[in-house]
Amino acid sequence: MRWLVAGGAGMLGQDVVDVARQAGHAITVSDRAELDITDAAACREAVAGFDVVVNCAAWTAVDDAETNEGAAFDVNAVGPANLARAASEHHARLVQVSTDYVFAGDATSPYAEDAPVRPASAYGRTKAAGEWGVLAAGAHHVIVRTAWLYGAGGASFPRTIVRAGRARGALGVVSDQVGQPTWTADLADLILRMVDAEVPGGIYHGTSSGVASWYDFARAAVESAGMDPAIVSATTSAEFTRPAPRPAYSVLGHDRLVAAGVEPIAPWHERWSAAASDDRFRSEVLGD
Repeated sequence: MRWLVAGGAGMLGQDVVDVARQAGHAITVSDRAELDITDAAACREAVAGFDVVVNCAAWTAVDDAETNEGAAFDVNAVGPANLARAASEHHARLVQVSTDYVFAGDATSPYAEDAPVRPASAYGRTKAAGEWGVLAAGAHHVIVRTAWLYGAGGASFPRTIVRAGRARGALGVVSDQVGQPTWTADLADLILRMVDAEVPGGIYHGTSSGVASWYDFARAAVESAGMDPAIVSATTSAEFTRPAPRPAYSVLGHDRLVAAGVEPIAPWHERWSAAASDDRFRSEVLGD
């Protein structure tokens, strides 16, 4: 199959390209310089001839979106809608990557795929609008919500934590926000498996299984980098004021994957161990 990966130079996009190439698919990579997804005509032209379009392009600066919601909306809502309409016109299938931020983050059990969206931030609102635009453009398109992504190809929480731990020797990390740390290589593999399985259109959740707090994840990261996890101490969200609210609970359920016959990603701590053993990841994130 011929795949077009929008945002292919980003952290997730790099792994999607690698995984799909290894599976024998013909891949075309586009980034902002090659394809402006906010331009409907450009999307129609770019999508022609492809079987699968994976949209990894997004405005991910969560705090900046609070004061630039219009610009974030263009990238996170208008862009996916343009790609979805273009994919429908050319009989291609779009895989749109979305986020846990479409939820308020006040649940106490994993969010189901059909749970009502109630974003609390500008970023969440723009990503929710992108979901609506994709669903409206074609019933066969797929939305994959993810959360707490980390990978070798870009800025991520464990990279920041490891560097800060080495520089400062002691870190305070919030323990009252919980979610599912997810390796971009695993999400890329999941997207490939979903495409290969020809899953029904609609919304799915692409996160690791299990639950962790940022404090738990930070301790795992510094320990994998050869530091004492005791340098990480637990703090609360109240001690860190940020422009955009963060979901306190970002745990997503995977029932639709199971129903479609696709195995969800394994527990986060198992996959973190796999990532931390990967040569490229160790070199670029853990500093080996």
